[in-house]
Amino acid sequence: MSHGVHDAKAVAPAAGRQFLTFYLENEEYGVEIRKVQEIIGMLPITRVPRTPAFMRGVVNLRGAVIPIVDLRLKFGLERVEPTPRSCIVVVQVRGSAIGLVVDRVSEVATLGSEEIEDAPSFGSDVQTEYLLGIGKAGGRIRLLVDIEKVLSTSEVLAVTQAHGMA
Repeated sequence: MSHGVHDAKAVAPAAGRQFLTFYLENEEYGVEIRKVQEIIGMLPITRVPRTPAFMRGVVNLRGAVIPIVDLRLKFGLERVEPTPRSCIVVVQVRGSAIGLVVDRVSEVATLGSEEIEDAPSFGSDVQTEYLLGIGKAGGRIRLLVDIEKVLSTSEVLAVTQAHGMA
């Protein structure tokens, strides 16, 4: 009988979209779980000269060179030293693995379509094209990030291609 219950739970998440949620400062963000390859602790990052400030450098992950983007800097927040809770979320974008430095990972959240609102318009001066929408569930608001758009900027693509990472 527990087999039937297991099947019901396995089907339930399909009704919503799953997001890995994480924090930058006090704001909670989410990225679609299907884009996430793995979550790793902080590794020594080798700085690559002449790259934008948000490109922290590269790491060697089991023999693969992975570019590292500091999402705090990419989103215009202040740079901070990593804490014991800081980690790297490795995502797959257009067939390339890219690491995202985040302050801390929160959880995997399943959000139904009724819990996801379109990103609000703040006028032409505020860019919201990086947002898939706003997740509202359990009294929490999460900014749902379109990681493909965040990492498809010309600066990120130029660095990954120049260093044979794409």
